[in-house]
Amino acid sequence: MVHSGFQRSCLIGIVALPHLAGSAVAAQILIEGNRRVDAEVIRSIVANAPADARSELMASGYFSDVTLTQANDRTLVRVQEKGVVGRVFFEGNKKVEKATLVAAIVTLGAAPLDPAQAAADVERIRDVYKRSGRGTAKVSYRLVDLPTGRSDVVFTIDEGDKTGIRAINFVGNSAYSESTLKGLMSSSEMNFLSFIKTSDVYDPDCISADLHVVRRYYLKNGYADFRVVNADARYVESGDETGWVITVTVEEGEQYTVGAVAVDPRIPGIDREALDGQIRAQVGDVYNAEDVEKTLVGVTNEVNRQGYPFAQVRPTGQRDRFTHQVALGFVVEDGPRVYVERINIRGNTRTRDYVIRRELDLTEGDAYNRVLVDRAERRLNGLGFFKKVRFSNEPGSSPDRVIVNIDVEDQPTGSFSVAGGYSTQDGIIGEVSVSESNFLGRGQYVRLAVQAGQYARGVDLSFTEPYFLGYRMAAGADAFYKYSNLARYSRYETTVVGTQLRLGLPVTEDFGVTFRYSIYNTDLKVPNTLSQPYNDCSSPISGYTAVNAAGQALYPACTYDGEASIAIKSAQGSTLTSLVGATLAYSTLDNLQRPTNGFYAELKPEIAGLGGDSNFYRVTGEARAYHEFGEDVIGFVKFQGGHMGSTDGNPLRVTDQFFLGPSLVRGFAVNGIGPRDVGTGDARSNALGGTTYFGGTLEMQFPLPGIPKDLGLKGALFADAGTLFGYKGKRSFDVNGDGFINGYSPTSGCSYSAGTISVEPECVNVRDKATIRSSVGASILWNSPLGPIRFDYAYALTKDEGTRVYGADGTYYGRVGKDQTQAFRFSGGTKF
Repeated sequence: MVHSGFQRSCLIGIVALPHLAGSAVAAQILIEGNRRVDAEVIRSIVANAPADARSELMASGYFSDVTLTQANDRTLVRVQEKGVVGRVFFEGNKKVEKATLVAAIVTLGAAPLDPAQAAADVERIRDVYKRSGRGTAKVSYRLVDLPTGRSDVVFTIDEGDKTGIRAINFVGNSAYSESTLKGLMSSSEMNFLSFIKTSDVYDPDCISADLHVVRRYYLKNGYADFRVVNADARYVESGDETGWVITVTVEEGEQYTVGAVAVDPRIPGIDREALDGQIRAQVGDVYNAEDVEKTLVGVTNEVNRQGYPFAQVRPTGQRDRFTHQVALGFVVEDGPRVYVERINIRGNTRTRDYVIRRELDLTEGDAYNRVLVDRAERRLNGLGFFKKVRFSNEPGSSPDRVIVNIDVEDQPTGSFSVAGGYSTQDGIIGEVSVSESNFLGRGQYVRLAVQAGQYARGVDLSFTEPYFLGYRMAAGADAFYKYSNLARYSRYETTVVGTQLRLGLPVTEDFGVTFRYSIYNTDLKVPNTLSQPYNDCSSPISGYTAVNAAGQALYPACTYDGEASIAIKSAQGSTLTSLVGATLAYSTLDNLQRPTNGFYAELKPEIAGLGGDSNFYRVTGEARAYHEFGEDVIGFVKFQGGHMGSTDGNPLRVTDQFFLGPSLVRGFAVNGIGPRDVGTGDARSNALGGTTYFGGTLEMQFPLPGIPKDLGLKGALFADAGTLFGYKGKRSFDVNGDGFINGYSPTSGCSYSAGTISVEPECVNVRDKATIRSSVGASILWNSPLGPIRFDYAYALTKDEGTRVYGADGTYYGRVGKDQTQAFRFSGGTKF
């Protein structure tokens, strides 16, 4: 019998056309050559339309040839049937999934076998490989005949090497260089790093999204007339220069400033002053489309809050092309009473409907508001869950009803990464992590990371629910384990195990608050791995261990060994910390990862003591401001500070205080500044931490001359200044339990003198100076495919030089308690 699809089409034709006068006439039509197509179906087509019979039969796709011969009163129809496809196979495809190839071809199982169609499918498959960055892929097909009379179609693929974007060219740009515009795009050109990067693979959707970013960049910087005239992508095959060449033609127009701005409420009773408070743009500012969008949303929300759900906020802009100013207006008027009848979500095969719906500020039955719909579209695009997001409307069941359609296309959101690198703090380190930003299609974030390194190792598990209890609150939990070997800096090692609960509340678009509760256990050990002199209590060490008249070690608890401070030794063991805190953050940054303009500030108050062993309060803060001074020249200033203290009147534990170094002032080692125990006689001394710090940074980042921008290399010059002081830990310890400190009463036991280094094993002799440390330096920043890498070279201008120490015999032992410098600092990693 004929294939069912063909039979249906024929039957439709029979119904639509006149029937034969009688069966005798039909009998005069003879059919030859048919094996699968029913003869009566062929006969009916010939009888109903004899003049067009051949073209109709050929158009059916089931015949490779049809001839009609008239002899006397008979018509002879000779047909040559095409084969039928059994199954379709792909061989050699490793970089492109089978499902992607099946979606691209026309040849399908149980369909007529058309060699021309199969040959066309070969080109379609090649196009798929071109779009995935393998333009040199070779594709062929062969037929495998089956006993059933059908034939399997096998596409053989040689994927070849990766080919990508050979060049991205901009035409018509003058305000911003080609390198700046290409730097805005996620797509990049091929270079010597192409073997490890994927951003140079041509993807039309990525190019479209990149050009949208370019357009927003121009509109944000005052070019209100900007438009992309054309984006042409050509695949070039010429020897070694094979790849895609993308040419983008733009019209920039002139840069505008804001000449005037006002809200025009045309509904009686609206509080105009409240609306004016939502205006983001100011007279004299460079025109910024993002400020217009934020003003639209703010005014709309305020109007709705005042009880006018059908009010429409309409932006107006009058350009003065002579003064290059634009007068902004926001007209508030009563709109048509149109309700949202239904919201259709289509195309989401993985992401659940409610994950999409919760990004909307309106639902079925609400007043329709275009501003809120546009805002929802921006939110959905910003999630990163979808390759495409498109909103459209259609009329509802009545004139006052509208149906909102949301078409999306899911994209992969999980990642597996392997990272490795080296830093001057942690040495060689590696990380393996698995993350999913749309866990089970619920929009939840999950991450598991395992680190292993030369001086550190750890495990971090994180979970975040962005809409807790159905509200726009981000709730999360973290569990962590980290081991750090700090013996090179402070003569101890720590192991921290704990968990944290988080709840984030967005107050406005720019301001949010996150509440935290953490509970963690810190285990501190002093390793017996350092070089001599080290007192292991088996025998006294001359010059380092106080002895009695018999020459025996006076303090068998090994409280003084010439290396670790008694303050650190006393902190050995486990400390449980139960801490409640919050983060208040304000941000107007244009890009969180690579900011060029904007301001960021955060304040973190914390208090420990709701159970556990630690009792302290702590407040830290940071503020950063970025400004683009010229093309790709970014300057920023940063201020940071913190203070802490005891909440129960007892001295603070060493591990609870601030330990700082290059994170405050570059040019200094880890734990390289702040209070130190100079009583150990160690030239490097033991860092003890402090309770107060503050500092500032000035930095200017700029492109390196002669270096292609797509390599991701930048230079920087910086100046840092800051200080750490205020040791509030315990200063004296009755180690042997005799009620005395160093053989004296507790009140007079600690009488440290710079002329000796071996008579006060039960005292912490702290050098604690609020000296301003400062440095200047230069950096190379590389936003490489191996991850962000930074090289800093800093020269310390001012530092604490410490104090001179002499032995009992007058021997000069050098300076102790001095800051520890580190001119070169490097950190980096990789993800692949």
